[in-house]
Amino acid sequence: MRAFRSRDALAISSPAPIPDGILAPRATTFTNPVLWEDHPDLDVFRVGDVFYYSSSSFAFSPGAPVLKSYDLVNWTPVSHSVPTLNFGNKYSLNSATDRAYVKGIWASTLRYRESNDQFYWLGCVESGNTYIWTAAGTGAGKNGGEVTNWNWTPKATINKCYYDSGLLIDDDDTMYVAYGNTKIQVAQLNSDGTAEVKSQQVYTPSDSTYVEGARMYKINGTYYIFLTKPASAEWVLKSKSPWGPYEMKVLVDSIAGPLPNAGYSHQGGIVGTKDNKWYYVAFMDAYPGGRIPVAAPLTWTSDGWPQLVKDGSAWGKTYPMPVQTSKTVSPPVGTDNFQGTSLSHEWEWNHNPDNSKWKLAGGSGGVILQAATVTNDLFTARNTLTHRIIGPKSHGTFRIDISQMKDGDRAGAVLFRDVAAYIGIYKDASSAKIVMVNNLSLDSSWATKSTGTVAATGPTLAAGTTDIWLRVQADITPAFSGTTAQRTTTFWYSTDGQTFTQLGSAFPMTNAWQFFTGYRYGVFNHATKALGGQVTVKSFTMQLV
Repeated sequence: MRAFRSRDALAISSPAPIPDGILAPRATTFTNPVLWEDHPDLDVFRVGDVFYYSSSSFAFSPGAPVLKSYDLVNWTPVSHSVPTLNFGNKYSLNSATDRAYVKGIWASTLRYRESNDQFYWLGCVESGNTYIWTAAGTGAGKNGGEVTNWNWTPKATINKCYYDSGLLIDDDDTMYVAYGNTKIQVAQLNSDGTAEVKSQQVYTPSDSTYVEGARMYKINGTYYIFLTKPASAEWVLKSKSPWGPYEMKVLVDSIAGPLPNAGYSHQGGIVGTKDNKWYYVAFMDAYPGGRIPVAAPLTWTSDGWPQLVKDGSAWGKTYPMPVQTSKTVSPPVGTDNFQGTSLSHEWEWNHNPDNSKWKLAGGSGGVILQAATVTNDLFTARNTLTHRIIGPKSHGTFRIDISQMKDGDRAGAVLFRDVAAYIGIYKDASSAKIVMVNNLSLDSSWATKSTGTVAATGPTLAAGTTDIWLRVQADITPAFSGTTAQRTTTFWYSTDGQTFTQLGSAFPMTNAWQFFTGYRYGVFNHATKALGGQVTVKSFTMQLV
C-alpha cells in the first residue's frame, strides 16, 4: 500500500502491485532498475543508516530532489535542495519568450558535513555561476543519518562554473570539488564552503575524449574521481593526492543494461554500506520515460581499483540485497489527497510557481489551482503541477472539482514534455465540455511550435457538475532514441470515479533525448480570456497497470 505524504499528513491508499526494484523488507535479492522513474545525473552517499540520492530537475521547481533509502533499493523523495530556482526571472515562466526549458539544474552534487551538521548542495547553472544551498542536518550524524526537518537556504554564489561538480569533504574537513568536461579540475573551497581557495587541472584524456560527470571520493587514503563518457562508459581516476597525478582505468564501457531498448548504464556514483560493501549506482537512458537508476556491487583489486560485479559481460538484472533491514520507505504508487500544510516532494511545478495563485484546501484535502496566466499556450501557463511517471506501464488519475471554472478557462491532466497531449475541460460561457488535445510541441530552441489540436471531443457536462476524473495511461517501456517504435499514451475520463471512457486515439510519445527529462503526469488550469476561475484537485492516484 502507498500513502503519499503531505509532510505531516498521511493519505489512505488502495492496494497496488509492486514494481521491479520495489521489494518487501528483508528480500534477499533486488531487481534492476531500482526505481523506474526519471532521476538522472545522480549523486549518492550515506549518513549513518540512511542513503541519500540527489538528481537533476532542470526547470522544474522546487529543484534538486533528495531521496532517501535504507537499503539502496527502495527510495522515496524527502526534500528538494533548491526550494526556489533563484537563477533569474526566466525561471518564473514570465512569458512565451522568457522561460527556462532545458536549463536550470543539471548534474549537481550533495554531501553531508558532519563537523557543522550541514548538507551542502552545489550546482552550476547555464554554464555560469555555481550556486550553493545548505540545510541543517538536525543532528543527522548522531541520529542514524535521519533528518527530522529540512530547511534549505541559499549559502553563496561563486562566479565560476563548477560544471558537473562532485563534492568531497576530506578526513580533515577540507572541501574539494571535482568538475569540468574533458579538462578535469579540482577546486579547494574555503572553510565555510563559500569561495574558492585554489583550482588546478588534474586530468585531460590523452586522446581528448569528452568526459564529464565528475564524482570525487577518498577511500582508504586514496582519492578517486569517477568520470562519464556520455552516454556509454565510466572511467575511474586514482591518486594519493587530491591534486594528482591521476592514473585512469575504465570501469565499464558500453555495458549491456538490464532492460532491452535502453541505453548503457553510466554516469552515477559509488557508495559504501556500514559493513563496507560498495555499490555503483548509475542510470540508463530509457526514453520516453527518461533516465532511470540501476545498481550493481563493486569489488576492489589488491591495488585499489574498483571492479563492477557483472552477469557474464552485462549489468546484472538481479543482485543480492545490499542491506538487510526492517526499516522501510513508502513505495511510489498510491493516492495523494493533498492533505497537510505543504505539497509532498513527489511534486514539482513547471518553473517557479506563482504562489499567490495556489494553496492547499485544508480540511479533507485538495490543492486549489487558480488560473495564473491568460494564454492559449500550455507551455507558457504558470502553475502546471507535475509528477514523475512510474514505469513500465501506469496511469495517473486526477479527481478535479471544476465547478468554479470561468468562461474561457482550460483545465486538465497532461502528459507533459516537449511533445505533449492532454485530456481536459474547456469552459466556454456556461458550457463545459471534455476534450482530448494532442501535438502540443516545442521546437529545437524550446520555443512553442504548436499549441495543440483538439483531436477528440467528449460529452458536454451537465450543468452543476462538480467532480470529474481525468486519467492519463502511459507505457514508458524503453524505446530508445533512434528506434522507429514509439510507446503510446491513452486518455480517459469518468464522471463517477468508477467507469472510465477513453477519449481520442492513442498518442505516440517521442523517444528523443534532447529535452533530457522524461514524460510526466501533470495537472493544469489557465485562462484564455480573464483570470478569476479556479479548480480544486482533490486527489491524484498513480498505479501500475
